[in-house]
Amino acid sequence: MRSEQHDTAPASRVEATLGLIPAPDLPEAAVGRIVANLPELLRQCIDDRLVWHVETMTDPLIGAEDDTEQIIAKARQVMQSQGWQYVVCVTDLPIVRHGRLTIAEADGRHGASVLSQPALGFVQPTRRLRDAILQLVNEMHHGSSDAARDRQQAHMARRSGRYGQRGDISVNARELVSSRYFGPFVSLQRLTPNESAIDVRFVTTSRWRGYIQLLAGMVHANRPWTILPSFKRVVAIAFATGTYGLVFPTLWHLSDAYGATRLIALMGTSFTAMIAWLTIAHGLWEPRSANTRFALVWLYNATTLTTLFIGVVCYYLGLFALFFTTSLIFIPGHYLQQILGHPVGLGTYLGLAWLITSVATITGALGLSLEGDTTVRNATYGYRQRMRHRKVTRLNKASREDI
Repeated sequence: MRSEQHDTAPASRVEATLGLIPAPDLPEAAVGRIVANLPELLRQCIDDRLVWHVETMTDPLIGAEDDTEQIIAKARQVMQSQGWQYVVCVTDLPIVRHGRLTIAEADGRHGASVLSQPALGFVQPTRRLRDAILQLVNEMHHGSSDAARDRQQAHMARRSGRYGQRGDISVNARELVSSRYFGPFVSLQRLTPNESAIDVRFVTTSRWRGYIQLLAGMVHANRPWTILPSFKRVVAIAFATGTYGLVFPTLWHLSDAYGATRLIALMGTSFTAMIAWLTIAHGLWEPRSANTRFALVWLYNATTLTTLFIGVVCYYLGLFALFFTTSLIFIPGHYLQQILGHPVGLGTYLGLAWLITSVATITGALGLSLEGDTTVRNATYGYRQRMRHRKVTRLNKASREDI
């Protein structure tokens, strides 16, 4: 705890600086969206006796290490060198401490904390990140003891009358993120562990629901939309293959004979084959290593497969739309009716496009690689972590050479 709460502001004000150290990519972008409003929010919600400043510094180590002790130790070094009073590290890696999925933890004695952004999920990520940062600073500035939290709860109630109640900010001094916006799906538990380096820790109460939300947040951090342009070559080859097959009545009869169950099974097969091939072709599967825990490897691979699944779904829908439009233009209704021997409608064309899309995905797209191999690999946690480790190694080597 670094201060005691008073309600009356002195005539002279001192300054305090909060340092934010996000990992590259999504955390860096998310912090950039909230940094402008944080000084005023810190004044209103934390301590209006101070003039608050917020500075940011992106550090690859924050996204390369999943050990919070190392992250906080690094943050304390940066905080001392920059003259900051408090620091919050925002990582895009999952944090598992003592078998519990951890959202955030703080060392109030030294004013350093770490926050796992993916564990907040993907719904309203900017608001959740802002709330979490404010709460961590609150814990570090005023203390994490029960007495300090009770004192802060009373102050926050008085603050509502002073500055006007903001419904989008938590009014619970023990909440990391307002339950109103965090939702009933995942609830958090606030712990004050008996550890020398950590004063407060926020963990999920439900393991499997917490991991589902973490997985969703990690997929969002992977930015699956960034790999969609890489499917251009695959779409072109698959469309050419499928269009060639469209001229043969054999596929017309097959689509007419297949029921929805068989078409769904064929689509599932095409999805599985496409995802498996892309994973193998681009080396996206994260192997188990001596330095990586099994839970993290499982999360990395599940996130990669989910990210690829989203990309393949978008690819499949785009290809389906192309084939449906082409079949409507290319195959006259009366001729299709003559070949099939019964009246045809829109459903007949939909079934035909569905079948050809699955066949084209399996026969035309397998064996190809996506364009922009680096872009595809950069959408995986293991690859980004290795690149950040290499960058940290280069920076450390350059620093030693300068010395």
